[in-house]
Amino acid sequence: MSNYQAITQAKLGQIVLTATINTVYTCPVNTRTFIKDINICNTTGAAITVNVHLVPSGGTADTTNALVYGYSIAANSYWQRTGSQIMNAGDTIQAKASTTGTTITISGGEGV
Repeated sequence: MSNYQAITQAKLGQIVLTATINTVYTCPVNTRTFIKDINICNTTGAAITVNVHLVPSGGTADTTNALVYGYSIAANSYWQRTGSQIMNAGDTIQAKASTTGTTITISGGEGV
């Protein structure tokens, strides 16, 4: 049994979102990941729509694993999700935006 009390906190991923689905983070082999915060910052002068998916290992980003789907972030604003999500080895966080101009940052911790 793993001791999930021994967690190394970290910034797990940060990328600029595009109109194509991209993997932001992949949970490493023999690891479980605790997602604490997901922040998406819109740096443009227009609203941008975003999708964020927690995809099981070997899966595809779709409506069955959407954490947020079709959410509009106002111009020069941000969206933040704080709450617990647990990922298993090989699971991914994938995301896209309606256009370039947003940055996603994910923080949490990894444990074995």
